[in-house]
Amino acid sequence: MDNATLTLGNEVLELPMVVGSEGEKAVDIRKLRAGTGTITLDSGYGNTGSCESAITFIDGEKGILRHRGYSIEDLTANSTFTEVAYLLIYGELPSEEELATFEERLTHHSLLHEDMKKFFEGYPANAPPMSVLSTIVASLSAFYDESTQEDELELNVIRLIAKIKTIAAFAYKKSIGQPYIYPRNDLDYSSDFLHMMFAVPSEEYEVDPLVSKTLNRLMILHADHEQNCSTSTVRMVGSSGANLFGSISAGISALSGPLHGGANSAVIKMLNMIAEDGGNVDKYVELAKDKSSDFRLMGFGHRVYKNFDPRARVIKSSADAVLDQLGIDDPLLDIAKKLERVALEDEYFAARRLYPNVDFYSGILYRAMGIPTNMFTVMFALGRLPGWIAQWLEMKNDPGTRIYRPRQVYVGENGRSYVPIAERGVVSAG
Repeated sequence: MDNATLTLGNEVLELPMVVGSEGEKAVDIRKLRAGTGTITLDSGYGNTGSCESAITFIDGEKGILRHRGYSIEDLTANSTFTEVAYLLIYGELPSEEELATFEERLTHHSLLHEDMKKFFEGYPANAPPMSVLSTIVASLSAFYDESTQEDELELNVIRLIAKIKTIAAFAYKKSIGQPYIYPRNDLDYSSDFLHMMFAVPSEEYEVDPLVSKTLNRLMILHADHEQNCSTSTVRMVGSSGANLFGSISAGISALSGPLHGGANSAVIKMLNMIAEDGGNVDKYVELAKDKSSDFRLMGFGHRVYKNFDPRARVIKSSADAVLDQLGIDDPLLDIAKKLERVALEDEYFAARRLYPNVDFYSGILYRAMGIPTNMFTVMFALGRLPGWIAQWLEMKNDPGTRIYRPRQVYVGENGRSYVPIAERGVVSAG
């Protein structure tokens, strides 16, 4: 492909073009600053490619999401979460033997060091679960070798995937004052997490297969999503040479922000607000259309997908059946179904492509499964973990990786002379 030509005053610079395997085009500006002393300004990096990656491909216009070339539709219909995790991390779908070995290792390493229980005791009962998750994950580096030897690094990958569900469940148990439930070797990944979340020592608890299957699917849908805020954070922190645990901890903190991982929680808050106002869905649909109103429909539309969110299409296909089979009698779910129907049939939303996204359906399903709202973002983190790990490993193994160091355009004061404090005028604080 021809080079891109950039004209700066009387100076002309030829910049190479890069074309990805799906036809994505990019201008390589790595020599721009060295050649001209000029940088690009791209607030929020919305038009900046920070890396070349072989993990996830998204076409927002066509509603395409693929991991290692496999569509999200095929993966959710045929795979388990642990199989998708293997695919993201190792690059290929596992054989039956490889998957069995991988899952056996995850089972073997799911226990936490007993000393780590003391950390949980130090948190107040109302500590945000994402804060607990982030700090406990960071502390894993104090218990396990930070060596970059390949065999030790792979073991830490296994440890992290295995232990994060135990950490998450313990954080929940701490918040409600119940004793911790240890992981079980006879349960699959999602069932084991649900057992640790909801079982109590004095009662029999059987994991509902439908709930386990639904959680498995939801985690697949969140497994990776290209260079989003938290993934870019993991790569940025890792580029400094920070270890796996510290980098993932930083990603969890980024995900905790309400503009990133908090979207499905915002859906439930919105439904609660509508319910407290009498459940008048039509009123809030009209408010969403009113430009003078501050109200926004949460869980509709997506920054990346301009047509539809393929993950929402996947989960919608089973959401109604799941809710019916669970037999949940919840007024919020009734409001959600009505809101979905009205919005899908309204020309205003259709013209603007404001379709329900994955956060709309995941929030509803998590609520139906009995997972409290303050754990929604934790569920997101559990699903996203394999993607973060895969992205961190790709960054680490790329010989072209350099420490992330964005530039800026300075708009502050010019050089000023220092004035001794005795000579400075008094400035009123009011």
